[in-house]
Amino acid sequence: MERIPILRMGATLLVTIQVDMQDQTALALQDDLADRIAKTGASGVMIDISALEIVDSFVGRMLASISGIARILSATTVVVGMQPAVAITLVELGLSLEGVKTALNVERGLALLECARRESGFVD
Repeated sequence: MERIPILRMGATLLVTIQVDMQDQTALALQDDLADRIAKTGASGVMIDISALEIVDSFVGRMLASISGIARILSATTVVVGMQPAVAITLVELGLSLEGVKTALNVERGLALLECARRESGFVD
């Protein structure tokens, strides 16, 4: 099974998904991220899905689940780089990704995480 790398950039964990996510890969990513957030005390998680052309309902639910787990562990999740076709598919599937913050690109995602840090009073 393929593992998706998780990079640490200060208080943010960066995940760049560059492969079509199979169910087992998505579950492993969820577990790996929860573990890394707990171990590092990261306050932000950025998931870059710009390379994904297709997202099914399982992967959509996993993104929402990852965001919920991160929130419980005091981290904000931002999904960046969503292709228009992926957004349309998620809406057609009835998955609004409630509670998941999104940004058009990594730069805007980092700005969103910085705002969330300031609002929460997080200090590096």
